[in-house]
Amino acid sequence: MKQAVLLGVVFALALAGSLVAAEQVTVSAKVCTAVKDRTPVGAADSFPASVGEVYCFTEVINGSGTIVHAWFHGDKEVRTMELPVKAARWRTWSAKEISPSMTGDWHVEVRDASGAVLATVKFTIK
Repeated sequence: MKQAVLLGVVFALALAGSLVAAEQVTVSAKVCTAVKDRTPVGAADSFPASVGEVYCFTEVINGSGTIVHAWFHGDKEVRTMELPVKAARWRTWSAKEISPSMTGDWHVEVRDASGAVLATVKFTIK
């Protein structure tokens, strides 16, 4: 009887451990014109050259440590920002000033601390 109870406890602990391990880090990102009350405002995939500044808003679920926003104009990396992740659900953002001459294709890679790309958001400045 004790053996059966012990086996049940071991099985339950193993199952609980696999459920915890199964929690995947989820990352979503949007480019927008502002962030208000920790919410992206004016999210789009295209902005006028007169926009002045855009933000990459990122929500991380089940993450910890830091993430990196790597901003690219075409294929050239033009800005990198390291941002902390301090809770199981964390919202953060970085900004990039855009001059009227910076037209073309852009993207932001959201990376983990090791450099692995967790999400990519593409946009155009026209």
